[in-house]
Formats: sequence, C-alpha cells, structure tokens
Amino acid sequence: METQRIPEFGIKRENEERRDGGCAVVFDPIRRRYAVGKRDRDGLLLLFSGGVEPDEDIREGILREVREEGGLYDVEYTEKIGEALTHYHNSNKNVDRVAHATCFLIILKSAALVPTQLEAHEKFLLAWATAEEILACWRERNQNEDYSHWIYFFEKAAVRVQEILSEQTLAES
Repeated sequence: METQRIPEFGIKRENEERRDGGCAVVFDPIRRRYAVGKRDRDGLLLLFSGGVEPDEDIREGILREVREEGGLYDVEYTEKIGEALTHYHNSNKNVDRVAHATCFLIILKSAALVPTQLEAHEKFLLAWATAEEILACWRERNQNEDYSHWIYFFEKAAVRVQEILSEQTLAES
C-alpha cells in the first residue's frame, strides 16, 4: 500500500525548531466572512493556529486555539482540510520553525464570543474578512514563503465552503 506524501511549503532554514500543530479557517455563514486575527503592529491577518501537545487530539487542539485566540466557540461543523509540512519564520516569537501542520475548516453556528486567552506574544484582535482580502494580505507579504501553507489551506477551505453553501441552498429548495 502506497502512502500519500503531504505537500511541503516554505524555505528550509538553519536551526529550525520543530513544533507540530495546525490552524483553522473559520467561516461565519451569517456574515459570509472569515474570522481571522488582525495583528496590531502591521495589520497582518492571521489564521487561528498553534502547537498541539503530543497527547492532545489535533481537532480538539485547533478548536481550543480558536476559542482561546478568537473567543469563538459556537461551532456547527468541522472538517479536516489537509496536512502539510511547512518551513516558516514565526515573527511573533522570532524563531524559524518546521511543522507538520493540519488545517480544519470550522463553520460557526453563531459568532457568540467568550473572553480570549491570548499569550503574551499574541498581539491581535478578532477581525472579519473576505477570502479575497485574506489571500491578498498573505500574497503581498509572502516573499519568504512564510504564508504558502496558509494560502494552500485557505484556498482548499474556501472551495469547500462554497460547496457546503451550494449543498445547503439545494437542500432548502
């Protein structure tokens, strides 16, 4: 049986620190917008993401990150979008990393919020953006390939969102 290779993104750097984890593409079907973090210092849009402990279920770990970083908890649907091996510079912690990343699409039931639990290096607030705004933000800043894995995941998730919305429209007809 042949195992499927996961795609690899980014530029390999000296002394990369390994930190496996994942991210979430969070969609609100009422707003028809995606929930992201918007960094204070430069307006960079961020997926809710983070490392997952070795004994933590990846899906539960990513849902935890969304709750802690965005305050969003009222989830209708989750689906694994993909996995990738990624090399990137974590500018919040100023460290080069390599990670096996897993991305989930999260569709909200509501945009109800609980208080966030941001770590000291997490200097961003919840924002709502269109797919075009998010992708443009990353593409214009991707000279060092630090956002290539997010672009890959987001494009796949946005296609899936449109499929789900179309299915719901058909079911309602």
